[in-house]
Amino acid sequence: MTPLLAAGTTAALLLLVVTGFQVALAAGVPRGRAAYGGAPDHLPPRLRVTSLVAALLRATAALLVLRRTGVGVRTPLPEDGLPTALWVLVALLAVGAVPDLLTRSRVERAVWAPVSVVACGATATVNLLA
Repeated sequence: MTPLLAAGTTAALLLLVVTGFQVALAAGVPRGRAAYGGAPDHLPPRLRVTSLVAALLRATAALLVLRRTGVGVRTPLPEDGLPTALWVLVALLAVGAVPDLLTRSRVERAVWAPVSVVACGATATVNLLA
């Protein structure tokens, strides 16, 4: 496996893990304490909608990473827009890692902070190697 494929696979898998978690939250699975700064186990409707939107965005991000890696997936962006899109994604992942690192929720610090940091680094690596 090439470094590009390893980084792309890592980033996409982590993004999809978060996608699955967000879908579960949106569906009402009682895991709110592991999200939104330690929210109540059962999220209110507003946060469930937020989780659904987050899941859609993360799934799209995973597809963009895979496409930039060279995996034959289709995305709505033209090829020449992928580098910029991935740098924006890297920035968003970096900014998103900050609340995970600073939250009072031990679960977010222990699980989601490392996931965010590794996904950010792997996405940056994809963009640098592609």
